[in-house]
Amino acid sequence: MQAEGPRLPIEDFLELDAPIVDVRSPGEYQQGHIPGAHNLPLFTDAERAAVGTTYKQEGRQSAVQLGLELVGPKLATMAAALQAIAAPGRDGLGIHCWRGGMRSASVAWLAGTLELPVVLLEGGYKRFRHWVLAEMEKPRHLLVLGGRTGTGKTDLLLELQRRGAAVVDLEGIANHRGSSFGGLGLPPQPSNEHYENLLAIALRQCTSDGPLWLEAESAQVGRCRIPAGLWAQMGQAPAIEIQRPMAERVERLVAVYGALGQQPLREATERIARRLGPQRTALALGAIDQSDWAEACRQMLDYYDRCYDHDLGRRSQPPRRQFDLTGLNEADAAALLLKEASGEA
Repeated sequence: MQAEGPRLPIEDFLELDAPIVDVRSPGEYQQGHIPGAHNLPLFTDAERAAVGTTYKQEGRQSAVQLGLELVGPKLATMAAALQAIAAPGRDGLGIHCWRGGMRSASVAWLAGTLELPVVLLEGGYKRFRHWVLAEMEKPRHLLVLGGRTGTGKTDLLLELQRRGAAVVDLEGIANHRGSSFGGLGLPPQPSNEHYENLLAIALRQCTSDGPLWLEAESAQVGRCRIPAGLWAQMGQAPAIEIQRPMAERVERLVAVYGALGQQPLREATERIARRLGPQRTALALGAIDQSDWAEACRQMLDYYDRCYDHDLGRRSQPPRRQFDLTGLNEADAAALLLKEASGEA
C-alpha cells in the first residue's frame, strides 16, 4: 500500500488513461478545471475560506487541525466516491488540487488505503493553467473560414471535421454563436478561464498534418474572450470566404432561431436597438410580433453584414479565395473546400 502516488508533469498527466479527480472546492472547480475532471472537494467553499483564515491568523498547525476536523466526518463518503470514480483496467486515478499540496496528498492517502493506484499532478491545477496559456502562444498552421452571418460556417466546419480535417469550433466550445442572438437555446457559457482550458485541450487533440480550421470571429464569442496569442495568429493566418445568396442565409437562420419564440428574439433585438437604428428595430420587432421570422432576419442581416465587412477590412490581408456555395449542402461544400482550398494555408 502506498501513501502517495508518483507525481507527473502536466504533459504526462494529460496522457494518462485515468479518471481525473479535482479535490479543490466547488467554487474553484466552477471557475475552471481540467476538462473531464470529476470534482470531489475536500472542503466546501466556506470550509476552504475558514482554513485559509485560520492559517493567516493562527498559523499552519491550527489550520491543519481545523482541516482534519472538517474532513474526518467525510472520509467514508469520499472513499465510496473514489471507488465509484475509479475505472477497472485503467491507470488508476489522477488526483490534483491547486498547487499539488496537502489536499491532493490527503486524498491520495485515502485512495491508497483502498488500494486504488494514484498519480498526482506535479504543481497541481496551477501548473495546468501555465500549460494552457503556453498552448495559446504556440505557432500553428491555421486556415480561417470567413463568411457573412447565415452562410453556415459552423455546420461546414463540423462537416470538415467529420471528414478528418483538424477543426476547433470556437463557438461550440463557448456555447455561443457570436452575436446578440448567439446564446439563445444554448447552455450557459463557461467562465473565460474554463473557455481557455477547453480550447487548449481541443488544440492539443488536433494532430492532423493539414491546416487547423477555425471560424473567423471577433475577439469575444459572447462573454468568452479568444486568448490573445491565438487571436493574433488568426489575424495573420490565410483566410477563405464562403458565400451564399440572401434567401439561403435567411432560410438557415430561420431554421436555427425560428423555433425559439417571440420573447427571446424580442429581447435580443432590443439589446442591439441602438446599432440597428430606430427604423430597422421597429421593422424587426414588428416582424417578430407577427412571427415573420424571415423578415426579422432580413432586417437584422443588414447590420450584421456591415459588421462583417468592417471586421474583414481590418484583416492584414483579404481572403485569398472566395467560394460560392449556392445550392450546396454541407457534404458537397466540404468536399469542394477540401479539394480546392488545401493549398491555401
